[in-house]
Amino acid sequence: MLELKGITKDYPSGDSVVHALKGISVTFRDQEFVSILGQSGCGKTTLLNIIGGLDQYTRGDLVINGRSTKSYLDRDWDTYRNHSVGFVFQSYNLIPHQTVIANVEMALVLSGTPASERRRRAEEALAQVGLAEQMHKRPNQLSGGQMQRVAIARAIVNNPEIILADEPTGALDTETSVEVMEILKRLSRDRLVIMVTHNPQLAEGYSDRIVRISDGLITDDSRPVDAAAERLTPEQIQRHAVEDAKKGKRSMGFRQAMSLSFTNLMTKKGRTFLTAFAGSIGIIGIALILSLSDGAQNYIAETEESTMGSYPLTIQETSVDLASMMSSMMGAAADVTREAAEGTVESKDLVTDMVSSMASGANENDMRAIKTWLDSDPETDSGALSELVTDIQYTYATPLNVYKCDTTDGVVQVNPATVLDSLGIAMGETQTEMMSSMNGGSGSSYDVWTELLSNKDTWSRDYDVVAGHMPENWNEVVVYVDQNDRISDYTLYALGLLDQSDLRGMMSDVMAGEKVEATDETSYTYDELLGLTFKLVPESSKYAQQDDGTWADMSEDDAFMRDVVDGAEEVRVVGIVRPTEENDAGSNWGAVLYTPELIEHLIEQVDESEVVQAQEADPTTDVFTGLPFSDDVGTSLSMEQIDAMIAQMPSDQGQQIQAYVDQMRESGMSDEEIAAAFSERMADQTDNATYEGNLETLGKADLDAPSQISIYPADFEAKEAIDNLIADYNDEIRASGEGTEIQYTDIVGMLMSSVTDIVNALTYILIAFVAISLVVSSIMIGIITYISVLERTKEIGILRAIGASKRDVSRIFTAETFIIGAVSGLLGVGVTVLLDIPVNAIIYEVAGVENLAAVPVGPGIALVLISIVLSLVAGLAPSRMAAKKDPVTALRTE
Repeated sequence: MLELKGITKDYPSGDSVVHALKGISVTFRDQEFVSILGQSGCGKTTLLNIIGGLDQYTRGDLVINGRSTKSYLDRDWDTYRNHSVGFVFQSYNLIPHQTVIANVEMALVLSGTPASERRRRAEEALAQVGLAEQMHKRPNQLSGGQMQRVAIARAIVNNPEIILADEPTGALDTETSVEVMEILKRLSRDRLVIMVTHNPQLAEGYSDRIVRISDGLITDDSRPVDAAAERLTPEQIQRHAVEDAKKGKRSMGFRQAMSLSFTNLMTKKGRTFLTAFAGSIGIIGIALILSLSDGAQNYIAETEESTMGSYPLTIQETSVDLASMMSSMMGAAADVTREAAEGTVESKDLVTDMVSSMASGANENDMRAIKTWLDSDPETDSGALSELVTDIQYTYATPLNVYKCDTTDGVVQVNPATVLDSLGIAMGETQTEMMSSMNGGSGSSYDVWTELLSNKDTWSRDYDVVAGHMPENWNEVVVYVDQNDRISDYTLYALGLLDQSDLRGMMSDVMAGEKVEATDETSYTYDELLGLTFKLVPESSKYAQQDDGTWADMSEDDAFMRDVVDGAEEVRVVGIVRPTEENDAGSNWGAVLYTPELIEHLIEQVDESEVVQAQEADPTTDVFTGLPFSDDVGTSLSMEQIDAMIAQMPSDQGQQIQAYVDQMRESGMSDEEIAAAFSERMADQTDNATYEGNLETLGKADLDAPSQISIYPADFEAKEAIDNLIADYNDEIRASGEGTEIQYTDIVGMLMSSVTDIVNALTYILIAFVAISLVVSSIMIGIITYISVLERTKEIGILRAIGASKRDVSRIFTAETFIIGAVSGLLGVGVTVLLDIPVNAIIYEVAGVENLAAVPVGPGIALVLISIVLSLVAGLAPSRMAAKKDPVTALRTE
């Protein structure tokens, strides 16, 4: 039951107030057809809007099913309009960009009805008004009567308790008006139908009851209701309250809002596309910058990774801080603040500062402790050490002696290379060490035998297999050629494929001004190179035990060395490889690549040799002289000590020493003089030899104590993390006061600046400039949304009339900005992908770098999201403005 109690409605009009309703009290039955008659401006439509919850009364009370509406909130009115009231307007008020069935379904969308249920009920409602065949047409394809019947179908689709019709036949011809009235009459059999009209003939012909209004007051009621008699019982009121509660909160889902907005945008395809394209301009600019920046970063990263393969962080057993030396030299050169006294020239310390800085930077690294620490895989802020490196290479002092297998024409040493010796070029120890350091620490810079990294994943990154396969066992190696399958003559001479004797005298001839003819180019088949074999000779194999029990270096004895080489283990070439396109840092000389297992095997062979075992069995005696090491011999031995020492020596050696003592005694020397001379001779013979020095001479090495450690960071960021990790390690050493700090060489750090930081800085600056266009685009989208709100004001009123809440209206325009933002972002990224094609062609033509520019997936998605967010922010104010529009005012908008 619907009851109005003293309803008044006042409208402000300038400085005065218009009293539209002046105290309307009327009660309506649950099932009846009521016509409200009156002249224009008498308050009929105002009364209908108050009954429908579109407009709010100033005073009085509207009682619905026994419940006062004085405490109704906005959501209560929205639910009431959606579930309990259906509106039929004079001007139909259909949404033009929606189909007939979509218009009818709209009330069900707002009530949260499932899609399948919506379609079934909408079809039933259209069939009920005779429009089942027109459901897929748009309103502008229908006649006036058909549009009004669509409006009626929309009004009844939610099975409301009340149908409110405002001049439903005002725009129709007589015949069509009769059809509409017949439908309304039929609907009034099971619900309340209230029609406002100024046509008394239609009212009297179809209505059950006529209420006349004049000047805001009811002047006549043909069939009044006894409110007290019709008033509901408390049980009935409670039952209605429970039913209303079951209806719950209704809301338009974001998907439905998207669909509604998308359909509207498609009616203005040109404007929508231009808006989206304008919004995408900023995205295109930023995406282009990011595609170039990311491509440059990837190119730098690849270059960095290959550079790291040639210039790792190097930790040597004895290291010198080259950076300190260079800094001191630069500092001295730049010291211009101090002036010499007038008339004098003063010296400026350069050499002394350099030497002092080198001395202060010299450090004995505890290689055993460092290797143990590295093997523990310490953690950094960027992850474990193993995640930051491509490999950690351990180098040992054991010489890698490789000889040519064929000893027919004598012994030919392949490694260490003797090419420069044949040319008559002498390399001092200092130059060799410096070149070795610049070469990454892998032996002399002119050796052609190079150790592979232990991380086999780097093999496929750095090398392409031309023939054969990569090493699988310790005694397998591969020949390394350049990208054009060429190998330098230096490497061919070093490997014994060319005769080094041809080089002798070449340098002196050049120095004498004679022209030296180039050697004829020689080619080798893959099978010829794959058939190469070499002999691996441990350093300890060069020593033979003498008759007196001592050991002597026999490396100058050709016959002895021939026997050693012939009996040595064989190493064979199993593959030919060339550098990959990414491995630009690869050598162009050519090389032989071997695995770390070969060195480990060589160390084991040295450990098992007789001479090493003999030295380890007697750590106090020099196996090369048979004498005690100098640290165990006093400067003034007594004759008793000398006699005891001779007695402990092997017989032959003891007899020789005794004969020497006897000879001195026969010359008239006293025992004191003999002891002094004997001690001096022992010191000369031992030549400051030590137990550790002898083992090192024999090639002995400890796998847990490398002579050099090379750390290969994955990239510059990883290198910085490793730098910080070593710094933390050194801090802990200083804090504990135990152990030694790590001193290492960073060639890359000394030679290159942080190119990545420069690229990032340029990227940020360019993005900052281009971002201005994003702000402009956002403002433009906000303006377009505002225009859309103005264009769709009547649609807002329609939606509010059928139960849409303020949030629903706001959501519709939010969805519209979402779509525009998404299209702008996708369009911007898509256009950038297309633009990258000619950009890459230009870059390749100019710089020779392929496929540099490419929109990264992550930032591309982020740009789309940014576009959406900026569009949503820009549409926030217009969306709120749309939600706040008064539904009655909105419905009057044309």
